[in-house]
Amino acid sequence: MCYVYSYGMITASTVYILDKSFDYPKPNDYAEISEILDSVGGEAVNTAIMLSKLGIRSKLNGNWLNSKNATKFLALLNPFDIDTSRLSTHDKFGTEEIVLVDKSTRTIFGNFAHFHNGEKQWNSPDEDDVRNCSMVALDPYFRDDAARLAQLCVQFGKPYVTLDCKYDSFIARHAEAIIVSHELRNQAYTDCDHDDLFEKYLTHCKGLIIFTFGSETLWFARHGKLKKVFTPFQITPLDTTGAGDSFRAGIIYGLLQKWDDEKTIEFASAVAANVCLTRPHTLNAPGLDAILSFIQQHHSY
Repeated sequence: MCYVYSYGMITASTVYILDKSFDYPKPNDYAEISEILDSVGGEAVNTAIMLSKLGIRSKLNGNWLNSKNATKFLALLNPFDIDTSRLSTHDKFGTEEIVLVDKSTRTIFGNFAHFHNGEKQWNSPDEDDVRNCSMVALDPYFRDDAARLAQLCVQFGKPYVTLDCKYDSFIARHAEAIIVSHELRNQAYTDCDHDDLFEKYLTHCKGLIIFTFGSETLWFARHGKLKKVFTPFQITPLDTTGAGDSFRAGIIYGLLQKWDDEKTIEFASAVAANVCLTRPHTLNAPGLDAILSFIQQHHSY
């Protein structure tokens, strides 16, 4: 069976919704919690969930789950068509986050800095999974293993969609599409003009280049083509957590459908907007029919 191999970050997540009568508290202040929601986090798992909602099966692999969270985490994935057979559990390792959401912001607490700076806590990519899949969602965070997965994709002729890696890396240069957020640009290219940086990506990379700017107009183009722009759907979000991950799922879906770049970008933006209109994260987001209806109500192809 054809599937998308989603390799990367997966984490247990708990979302705390602040009462609307309270703002996010300053140090030593108080805010009321109105709701607590079990959820999942991480680019790979949110991408897999949204692909399932779009009718695309995924196989998930990546970092290890802590044993204390594994049962709850896997139960949350049960409703979706996601193969979790590659996932591993460990007593001492695994990531976890809590997300505090108020009227206009989300604040995330986790153990990701320790995860990335410490010893290896993830599975290596499986060669058979790459050989048998239709496309790969590749998170670039797992050091040599991420680069190895990109090399396997090239070896077996499998397209992959990635995010937030430098333009001169092997992963970026060979990606079918790469989504570059303001976080990566601010961290890795502090003094670089955005237009110049976009041109560097176009020069070095063979695939679709997308620069996102949150709710502001995004840029996209391919090598040798002029930059195009798209203004995201204007909404009042409930929770923006997982928006970028679901945007990637929309890009993957459009590429699998062999849509043109404009239609793919619009669809991915609609997927992200609908995730922002629900919570927690991607778990309660609508499926394909609702997203297509949303597009018809706001734009036409």
